[in-house]
Amino acid sequence: MLGVLAAVLSANQIAAQAGDSAEPVREVVGGDTAPDGRFPWMVRLSMGCGGALTAPRVVLTAGHCVTGSGKDRTIEVVAGVTDLKSRNAIKAKSVAVFRPKSFHSETRGDDWALVKLDRPLDLPTLGISRGGADEYGPLTILGWGQTGEGSLKQQYKLKYASVPVVADGTCAKAYRKAKVKLVEDESICAGKRGVDTCQGDSGGPLVHRVAEDRWVQVGIVSWGLGCARRNYPGVYTQVSKFRDEIQAATRKLS
Repeated sequence: MLGVLAAVLSANQIAAQAGDSAEPVREVVGGDTAPDGRFPWMVRLSMGCGGALTAPRVVLTAGHCVTGSGKDRTIEVVAGVTDLKSRNAIKAKSVAVFRPKSFHSETRGDDWALVKLDRPLDLPTLGISRGGADEYGPLTILGWGQTGEGSLKQQYKLKYASVPVVADGTCAKAYRKAKVKLVEDESICAGKRGVDTCQGDSGGPLVHRVAEDRWVQVGIVSWGLGCARRNYPGVYTQVSKFRDEIQAATRKLS
């Protein structure tokens, strides 16, 4: 199970974030340390988000992790390692960002973005799921965030964990109690008490293992109420819904 620190958000705080420019950070709670080379497409972005190489020169992350589309040379990227302090870390910088115009906040959907790097990285890339069987659990979450809701420190070693999928109806009902509406046709909910993403994991991938060393991306860490709370699973952007858009935008940036 994964461990990640997430700020404890009240229902009012979540609702407020949907309408302001705050960029909440999510991390992974209750898991194991990833061995070297296990997730070679996983990257860390300097604003405190995760991401995945969807092409040698393009990172797929969450829309709420970036400020908009256009030229952007402010994001630093660490790739190729599970230990952020490793001497073997590959470092790059952003040159441009793409975010769909339809994005307004993480709780309102369309929460994805692409970061173009200053050069292609010689690393494996992560394919995007077409949906269907890939979206049934268990799925895998991963990130460098804090290891619990009350933690004050993020991790420098990558953590990962297995989580069950939570039905859209069940997830939507839970969040209605917190006065937040789930965009069901663009979201996947996953997690259980004690296992979840948390502060610092935003933008990281939710993945499904399709072969010994092959994974596909099913979701993007988007939002949630606290970390690993009973009845409040993590909410992920359902990438199969945006697959064609993501791939078209990726080709333009590559």
